[in-house]
Amino acid sequence: MPGTEDAHATPSPDSDAVLAVADLRIGFRQEGRTVPAVKGVSFHINKGETVALVGESGSGKSVTALSTVQLLGESAQVEGSVKYLDRELVGAPDRVLRDIRGNDISFIFQEPMTSLNPLHTLEKQLGESLALHQGLTGQAARDRIVDLLNRVGIRDAETRLADYPHQLSGGQRQRVMIAMALANGPDLLIADEPTTALDVTIQAQILDLLADLKRDEGLSMLFISHDLNIVRRIADRVCVMKDGEIVEQGPTARIFDDPQHDYTRMLLNAAPTGHADPVPEDAETLVRTEDLKVWFPIKRGLLRRVTGHVKAVNGATLSVRAGETLGIVGESGSGKTTLALAIMRLIDSDGPIIFMGQDIAGWTAKKLRRLRRDMQIVFQDPFGSLSPRMTVEQIIAEGLGVHGIDKGQDRRQMVADIMSEVGLKPETMHRYPHEFSGGQRQRIAIARAMILRPRVVVLDEPTSALDMTVQVQIVALLRSLQQKYGLAFLFISHDLRVVRAMSHKIMVMRAGEVIEQGTAEQIYDHPRDPYTRALLDAAFVGAE
Repeated sequence: MPGTEDAHATPSPDSDAVLAVADLRIGFRQEGRTVPAVKGVSFHINKGETVALVGESGSGKSVTALSTVQLLGESAQVEGSVKYLDRELVGAPDRVLRDIRGNDISFIFQEPMTSLNPLHTLEKQLGESLALHQGLTGQAARDRIVDLLNRVGIRDAETRLADYPHQLSGGQRQRVMIAMALANGPDLLIADEPTTALDVTIQAQILDLLADLKRDEGLSMLFISHDLNIVRRIADRVCVMKDGEIVEQGPTARIFDDPQHDYTRMLLNAAPTGHADPVPEDAETLVRTEDLKVWFPIKRGLLRRVTGHVKAVNGATLSVRAGETLGIVGESGSGKTTLALAIMRLIDSDGPIIFMGQDIAGWTAKKLRRLRRDMQIVFQDPFGSLSPRMTVEQIIAEGLGVHGIDKGQDRRQMVADIMSEVGLKPETMHRYPHEFSGGQRQRIAIARAMILRPRVVVLDEPTSALDMTVQVQIVALLRSLQQKYGLAFLFISHDLRVVRAMSHKIMVMRAGEVIEQGTAEQIYDHPRDPYTRALLDAAFVGAE
């Protein structure tokens, strides 16, 4: 009966289990001591089965997956047992591991742009694996590559063989990664956060593709994710990890319907909920645009004549009041970020941009400088936007000096106050970004913007790279700051669950066009356009 099994118990593997992990312990040598990362993990994957490892960042999911084929590096100490079809991999010779890696056990990683070689064409990258493991070259290899690309949904595969990774969209790059993983007919596919950075519609396509491949190829899969809605859709069994241990495992339906461990229940309940606070009727309009356009010229020929335009934003009209959030949603390439950058006057555009009652569209950089403190941006990847060579105190305080607003004030006290306000300990201000978690780094980025007391803040995918539990915390923080200071937010995201919790109004964009806009209730409860309905269906499939 559901709920009567031991949440910590490890079910026995079938006789034909593809992977069996028993009492796996992993530590990393640091400064003369060993720091434990995985503490006695046991699980198995049967033939044709998908097992998901879930948990927050730092729980040991990826380390466990990489250890299966000994990819952790020399600083790792691995103990216990990892058996692939009864062949022990812990301590196995390199030649044995080389034969298994990419051949019998293949990986799909989270960010394909860093996994694919930017200097090699698709044909060369897929061909290397075929030549190494199967001895295929020439036309035979080319035929196999075209077949693989067709199977993963790359259109006109024959014409894309000479393309480089940067010429593909995010979804196409992930499909190429899947094709590479399937090239040698593996028994086990390990997918480490394969959909985290993708739009909801592309996520749905990739999950459907993986499900089809699993059925058609008889694949077994180890699926790693922090998004439980995705896990519920794809996994047969779930292992919940916390602090390097599996605290609960069992069939997917049982884990979701009758979780036994408090941590599992916390993960399942970790989703942004509620609605944005009402905006006063007399709230000031801080940002307004009318028929805003951002067109990039296409130049060809020796004389570089303009032969056309890429219409990145083609006529956007919007307004945002103090204390109000406009959610901007759409797939990658729809023009969301371009629109925000144009409003902030960081790229050129055509059409009025009314900021705090003044049309700033034609202003020079020098004239704009006095308004810059009133318009701030928080980016998707805080680690990429924070200088690794500056302390947190220097990062947060930098804008004070730039705008000359700290004269006669205790700068360190101002930093301490804003750190406390965003939920950071002021005594950590001497540390560097790499010493903080992803959620803490995002709080640092928010503090850097908020210390200037801006009026308008662009939030460009501020939660997409974060765990669900951290997303909830960041959404709560942003709501409280907005209510306290009357901030206007332009909230850009492909996560429609977060947008729903944050936004008063929604703008839906596709290929540079505004498809529809309205209040959050209108868009979510009564979407008019088929594209909006498709986005919502993809975002909330499998969700409670």
